[in-house]
Amino acid sequence: MYVCSCFGITEEQVQEHAAAGACTPRQIASASKAGTDCGSCVRRIQGILGRGECPRRAALDRGEQPLTAQPAPAPATSSAVAA
Repeated sequence: MYVCSCFGITEEQVQEHAAAGACTPRQIASASKAGTDCGSCVRRIQGILGRGECPRRAALDRGEQPLTAQPAPAPATSSAVAA
């Protein structure tokens, strides 16, 4: 279901951004532009995010990696030596 008609942002996308650490409508707007045009979706975004402390935000404030972050894969190296 669309939350932001102006930019075509779905409820699922808002939840994905929240899972990645966006805990406020402003952070969702930074990640997706939702709520930055007409603003009619901001209350809906607030409802999706809920109220209370955001453990992901607290972890980020402490300098920890986001809970959903995966380590980057190591670059591929070749074991063959060029002659």
